[in-house]
Amino acid sequence: MRRSVATVCLSGGLVEKMHACAEAGFDGIEVFEPDLVACDHSPEEIRALADRLGLSLDLYQPFRDFEGVDEATLADNLRRAEAKLALMQRLGIDTLLLCSNVASATVPAEDYEEVAAGQLRQLGDLASSYGVRVAYEALAWGAYVDDYRTAWRIVQRADHPAIGICLDSFHILSRGHDPAGIEDIPGERIFFLQLADAPALSMDVLSWSRHHRLFPGEGSFDLAGFLGHVLAAGYDGPLSLEVFNDTFRRTDVRRTATHALRSLVWLEDTVSPRLTPGVPPRGIDFVEVKAEDTTDVEVALGQLGFTFRGRHRTKAVRLWTSGSARVVLNEQQAREEVPHLAAIGVQVDVPEAALARAAELLAPAVHRRTYAAEVPLGAVAAPDGTEVFACPVVEDDAAWVAEFEGGGPDERTAGAVTRVDHVNLAQPWSDFDEAVLFYSAVLGLRADSGTQVAGPHGLVRSQVMRTPDGCVRLPLNLAPDPSAMTAQHVAFACDDVVAVARRALAAGMRFLPVPANYYDDLAARYGLDESRLEELRSLNLLYERDGEAEFVHFYTRTLGEVFLEVVQRIGGYDGYGAGNAPVRLAAQGRA
Repeated sequence: MRRSVATVCLSGGLVEKMHACAEAGFDGIEVFEPDLVACDHSPEEIRALADRLGLSLDLYQPFRDFEGVDEATLADNLRRAEAKLALMQRLGIDTLLLCSNVASATVPAEDYEEVAAGQLRQLGDLASSYGVRVAYEALAWGAYVDDYRTAWRIVQRADHPAIGICLDSFHILSRGHDPAGIEDIPGERIFFLQLADAPALSMDVLSWSRHHRLFPGEGSFDLAGFLGHVLAAGYDGPLSLEVFNDTFRRTDVRRTATHALRSLVWLEDTVSPRLTPGVPPRGIDFVEVKAEDTTDVEVALGQLGFTFRGRHRTKAVRLWTSGSARVVLNEQQAREEVPHLAAIGVQVDVPEAALARAAELLAPAVHRRTYAAEVPLGAVAAPDGTEVFACPVVEDDAAWVAEFEGGGPDERTAGAVTRVDHVNLAQPWSDFDEAVLFYSAVLGLRADSGTQVAGPHGLVRSQVMRTPDGCVRLPLNLAPDPSAMTAQHVAFACDDVVAVARRALAAGMRFLPVPANYYDDLAARYGLDESRLEELRSLNLLYERDGEAEFVHFYTRTLGEVFLEVVQRIGGYDGYGAGNAPVRLAAQGRA
């Protein structure tokens, strides 16, 4: 199907938006009237530019407050409409979006549908003379028409070939209307389709619509089910995105256009799979910390019981392991960079297929120099720049260690780190929603319910992306202050966190200090005995309980822009110690 996007979704001027949409790969656009009004190009020049770029101009929008009015107002509304229809003729656009009246309707409710239908019929006669169709849309906050089924009844009553309906997923799903009734509308009477996702919020629907819409795959709507109903009705027009979002209208226009197209490709594939099949990863293969000098991270890993496995034969890279947890320390091309999380590797059944799917979803490929005797690994860049490598599933680390020299065998001791539990990726303010889509579409991770955690400077938004079995967990965090990002961190799992902490303390590790008040509160909340509390207090361990399940963990101090965590999950605990996050954030703020 053809893919379209409303220019209101993007930042910048109309000409810039058109170039970005064409470069991203869209087939057409909806022209948002304020974009044209503010543009210094004539309608004829916009039409010619669209032709040169290979873009169709699919819809002119919006035309407001037309129907359900008195005769004097109707006459003026027809005058307004004729001016817009003449403009559309200059642009070469053949479909006008008419929103249900929210301001000027005066007809009594019991007469509204009949009067509105008659007035739409008059508009249809006028539109036909300009070769234009009118797509009537029920706004979720319409004065009398806020349900697509009501809009469809009015279109039926109007009984005019130039009057059809526009279906907008936000206006339907935000009101909780059942989209199944869409299948009762003949496909040829559905003149246009607009798609948007949105988070589950409790607020007035107008503000929700104007500021918090998202691209498909980023919110809580069942867009796949919605689109399935529309296609079942026989609709064969463009799939068009109409997303009002304050963040997207401030970010780079070309990047947002690519982001938008990825969401549409993902949605199409969800409804009718055509891409390379997506298979969730089997585990985290490695994490990479990069810096000009990674010594502090190396020391911390040694204190946590990791084994140095060697230096890479051809690169300024070192490998540390404990169990299946592998940490790569990379000092290549890192001049003046402090330690930061640069890459993660995920194990997938067929790396080539995973990379092919990523390419189909417009994920930018990452190229690293490899030599003939080295294991070739392909990667793509996540929205925040983190490199994500597709690695084969391996039973041991022989292939890894073969490229490193001068290290020793992994001599694990009882209670040592066994694997990577989760990788916490702090997101810039502009990347959060795009990252949710990226990790769900490209890696096949599911989004758990989002949470907010209190920090010293406000609420930190958190969204965990994970596999169903929890073998890959990627919490995404967004700090309240757009100018600041929380540090990223890697959490390692173990079977005896007390043993790991004691060994690290003996080796000289400086833990993130936990205040005494925290342990007093633990005693009040959970009734822990004094010996257990003293053990936790002496090792700066944090504790959380959910029913009979327990979570015990500790943090290192922040090293550059990254810190480490060691966790022990007891009795099936499946969370991340969210109740302890404010304590950790405050301690890091003091440090």
